[in-house]
Amino acid sequence: MEIVHPEIEQYIETHTSEEGDLLRKIDRDTHLFELMPRMLSGKVQGRLLSLISKMIRPKNILEIGTFTGYSALCLAEGLVEDGVLHTIDIDEELAEQTQKTFNESPYGKKIVQHTGDAMTIIPTLNLDFDLVFIDADKYNYLNYYQLIIDKLKSGAIILADNVLWSGKVLETGNDKQDKDTRALQEFNHSIQMDTRVENVLLSVRDGLFLIRKK
Repeated sequence: MEIVHPEIEQYIETHTSEEGDLLRKIDRDTHLFELMPRMLSGKVQGRLLSLISKMIRPKNILEIGTFTGYSALCLAEGLVEDGVLHTIDIDEELAEQTQKTFNESPYGKKIVQHTGDAMTIIPTLNLDFDLVFIDADKYNYLNYYQLIIDKLKSGAIILADNVLWSGKVLETGNDKQDKDTRALQEFNHSIQMDTRVENVLLSVRDGLFLIRKK
């Protein structure tokens, strides 16, 4: 299911600030060389991540799901001078190239890559995060949320990607649902019921949950 009509998507992109040259290169290379380029945030969502980060001016950012590094660089644009972004991905094959990409940017020294299982790595990060972006395996979204919520300061922001899952979250009946769809439905419901946060689900790209800890 198309969340937003393609012509509207094109109009939105036309009226969104341009990304930088390095981000355009990452976008192009991801579409040329990766099997699932749709996992890339892309221009519109990337500019939204950048704007949110610039409004918050975070000292510590956590990203769960690095992929080819596009979203990390967008988020890093808002870091304070001594800020750090920690990004986690389980794909060892991408890590070396992604580090090279980070080093080409102005933010290379502000980005710390972690390669491995986020469920294991997150508990080792003894930091209070101001901004978190979740864009990894959908089955663990709620587990990631539960791991990080107590690491967040009051007013901290969580962004969770793909929460509309191409419209599959509307499906009912176990015969139709795959495990990722069921997991996202549970995640979305849990956020809505959590009195510790306030939230809005945005129809950006494949659905972006904007969550603020009270």
